[in-house]
Amino acid sequence: MAEISRPFAKGKVLIVEDETRLRSAMGTVIRQEGYLADEAGTGEEALELLARTPYDLMTLDMVMPGMGGVEVIQRARQIRPEVSIIVLTAHPTVDSAIVAVKADVTDYLIKPCTLEDLLLTIARTMQERARQQQQQRLLEMVGEAIDTLRQSAARDRPEPGLPTTVPQPISVERYLQVGPITLDREKRTATLNTNPPRTVELTESEVAILTTLMASPNQVFTYSRLADTALGYKGMDKWTVENIIRSSVFRLRQKIDVGAEGQQLIRTVRGRGYFFALT
Repeated sequence: MAEISRPFAKGKVLIVEDETRLRSAMGTVIRQEGYLADEAGTGEEALELLARTPYDLMTLDMVMPGMGGVEVIQRARQIRPEVSIIVLTAHPTVDSAIVAVKADVTDYLIKPCTLEDLLLTIARTMQERARQQQQQRLLEMVGEAIDTLRQSAARDRPEPGLPTTVPQPISVERYLQVGPITLDREKRTATLNTNPPRTVELTESEVAILTTLMASPNQVFTYSRLADTALGYKGMDKWTVENIIRSSVFRLRQKIDVGAEGQQLIRTVRGRGYFFALT
């Protein structure tokens, strides 16, 4: 395993490849391009590194001794849901392709591929990540501005019959406990049933979304229904609603999924929305 520190790195890359010479060559050219790069020769080592470091991108050989690439992808998504994954394989299979699609793998390269092709793929992936992060920051700002305006309007110009706080889908009890998580809506905290237990702070919008999902476990909420029920957003266009909800759920996952012993508590139904998984 190797790591090089640079003051202005383009991003953090984890190279997972059991062939020593190839792994070393990949590491060399990736670092020369200005990225920080760690190397792992097995899936087990890769997961240990992922648990310690928030990598932007992982290149993954699908066929390795010990833990195979399919299992690495599945477990990597539990540890770091946000990491981009580029698969490299000399033996593509239908099963590995299906797993790659389900896990939102960024690219699927067939060996042998040139180091130049790999670098181009990494560069494209990093550019797309940067674009998505910028979009997410803008959406967060929009969401925060809407919350501020709604709260200000509720304080200054209350209307009879209309709620002055974020609507709640269930009773006003302070605590809500479902599966491995306990939500304290007054303190805006979520306590995860880990060893030892871990408590994370939430925003008002995150509490509202988590309350809605936890109140109806295993029930799928569309983006628009979640925005309406949890946040009271009405009359907004579909694109804005979907992106605000995705941004909020992304932040929630960063806080609760990784800490809940690898469980993905909020799960996605592609093209529809999200549900709180109670298994």
